[in-house]
Amino acid sequence: MKKIANMSKKQLLALLESSNLIGEKKEKILNSEDAVKTASSVITNWKQENFVAVYVDGANNVLDARLLHLGTLNQSLVHPRELFAPAIELRSLGVIVAHNHPSGGTEPSADDLQLTRRIQEAGKILGIEVIDHVIITASEHYSFRKSGLL
Repeated sequence: MKKIANMSKKQLLALLESSNLIGEKKEKILNSEDAVKTASSVITNWKQENFVAVYVDGANNVLDARLLHLGTLNQSLVHPRELFAPAIELRSLGVIVAHNHPSGGTEPSADDLQLTRRIQEAGKILGIEVIDHVIITASEHYSFRKSGLL
């Protein structure tokens, strides 16, 4: 391997880009609309509930977005350990969770409210902020943060 001191500027830039120290601009989550866009790209089947997590760093740059559970027509079960294990692995400072409602309604169910409280409590213990929980339909979305529930 060549010593860095002997590398040309072009070679050094290629090395830095390949090591992710510089280069591609990371996707950033600034609001619930950004979260919807990122989460929607992970949802695989709009006819079933999909539960998605978007993991972010301290500057709200997306570290990863993952489908955590593919549910039934009207239910998706996620345990906090499945949500936070990747967050710990990625050294994520925050997480945005999202799921779709195949029925088309954005109003959170009692189960949605309970799950949000449960993951928020788990996140506080772990030091990983639950930034938002977004319910997505084909035409609109509901943000727990905008609604004052987070």
